Amino acid sequence: MASFGVNAQLLVNKPTFTHDDTLRGSITKERIWWDLKHYALHVSVQPKDSTFSGFNTITYQVLQPSQVLQVDLQQPLIISKIVQDGVNLKFKRDGNAFFVTLQKPQKVGKTESLTVYYQGKPRVAKRAPWDGGISWSKDKDGKLFMATSCQGLGASVWWPCKDHMYDEPDSMSIAVTVPKGLMDVSNGRLRSVKENSDNTTTFVWAVVNPINNYGVNLNIANYYRITDKYFGEKGPLDLNYYVLPENYQKAMTHFNQAKDMLKAFEHWFGPYPFYEDGYKLVEVPYLGMEHQSSVTYGNGYQNGYRGRDLSGTGWGTKWDFIIVHESGHEWFANNITYKDIADMWIHESFTNYSENLFTEYHFGKEAGHAYVLGTRKLISNDRPIIGVYNVNHEGSGDMYYKGGNMLHTIRYIIDNDEKWRNILRGMNQVFYHKTVTTEEIENFLSQQSGVNLSKVFDQYLRTVQIPTLEYKVSGNKLEYRWTTCIDGFDMPVRFKKADNTYLKVKPSTQWQSVEDSNVSNISVDENFYINSKNLNK
Repeated sequence: MASFGVNAQLLVNKPTFTHDDTLRGSITKERIWWDLKHYALHVSVQPKDSTFSGFNTITYQVLQPSQVLQVDLQQPLIISKIVQDGVNLKFKRDGNAFFVTLQKPQKVGKTESLTVYYQGKPRVAKRAPWDGGISWSKDKDGKLFMATSCQGLGASVWWPCKDHMYDEPDSMSIAVTVPKGLMDVSNGRLRSVKENSDNTTTFVWAVVNPINNYGVNLNIANYYRITDKYFGEKGPLDLNYYVLPENYQKAMTHFNQAKDMLKAFEHWFGPYPFYEDGYKLVEVPYLGMEHQSSVTYGNGYQNGYRGRDLSGTGWGTKWDFIIVHESGHEWFANNITYKDIADMWIHESFTNYSENLFTEYHFGKEAGHAYVLGTRKLISNDRPIIGVYNVNHEGSGDMYYKGGNMLHTIRYIIDNDEKWRNILRGMNQVFYHKTVTTEEIENFLSQQSGVNLSKVFDQYLRTVQIPTLEYKVSGNKLEYRWTTCIDGFDMPVRFKKADNTYLKVKPSTQWQSVEDSNVSNISVDENFYINSKNLNK
């Protein structure tokens, strides 16, 4: 991470944290010694009393000698037993963390597994997906309509797992048992359906790519299925849409937007990252979420964000916000995943920016630019975009619109559209199916652009100040400097001249000047997210 001098803005509204926050948000000594390889999750859902029961077999490789392993499961759910090689293991609970004492010697390099049995009534979502858990609802025929969502809150709100983002399983199976007449849709591909003697049905899904824990989901309803194909950069991609019966005809037309999304994002970011697992849109009783290969949808089959254009420009009602934004997360969240939620901007800033790139791809560069500039009115500048590390703390919601405008600004610092596109595609190659830190992303963008962007990231991610460019004109002389910025801030910027050409400069916090014959009616290029002050006025 780039560093800079002490800045009072970093101390704004400093939160306090609990022991539970540390157990959840840090790579504890009971986590670091083992590398997660595979989950085999089995869940039985009982709608009558809103309970879950089942087990998760966790396969891992031993990296360091240790005999105590941490598994996470949130209250009020309970673990009934944990078994390794047929032996019941002792464990103790500390809040939402369980510490398991292993009897078998854990030898470095060996692959082992244990099975965690659990049950209980998982937390009901309060305001999904932001305050998630289980969303229980009914369709118009009175049949169950249920879904999970748990980013930030944690996957352990409904299943036992290693609930930290730094370590993903290489693959996963998800077996879900539901009352007969209903269907579960989860991640990856459907491998089998079994009718059970107790009037239930078990659906088994398989994911063959790494998956982050909050990206795992259950969606249960009387679903109708629509199938399609997209012929993309890696060949044919299976598309499946799961919708309520009453919305089948709407979805047949409306979900064609998924192909528009794939065309735009494969152009900008490279191939869809999960061809092997397919792509799904799944109707749910909340707004939507970026569950990997199982993107959830609840936007009412309308364009915009619940019918509104967040940018206020008109461009945001040309496409369905949830299809575009949540699917954009397949590249930035599910392919490239933060190690610590403090770096959530890596997911949300790039995906917010993807909305502008989608608009540009389908409606032209001016439309895309108008869209991203229109979102500036939604920026709060309340606290830094980067949160506090190791305590499961995300930064300001400005990671969306301010982060998107920061990336748009960086595009204009680079000032080479093809190079910028190659950088975005390169990110998805270099960090393919990986978890990353802010430092890795910052360094990659600086190295690939050939511009030291460290001060830009410090300014926009770690403070709430928007830099101000002061300038004044005297004859053919333009003078300029940065104010309200961090020490050493030297971001390049450009002025637009009266003849629609541009003058590029690299201001510092000290006055500089340049001679030009056409600076009398000069203005700052609005593509840079800054404040500007013409001292002649």
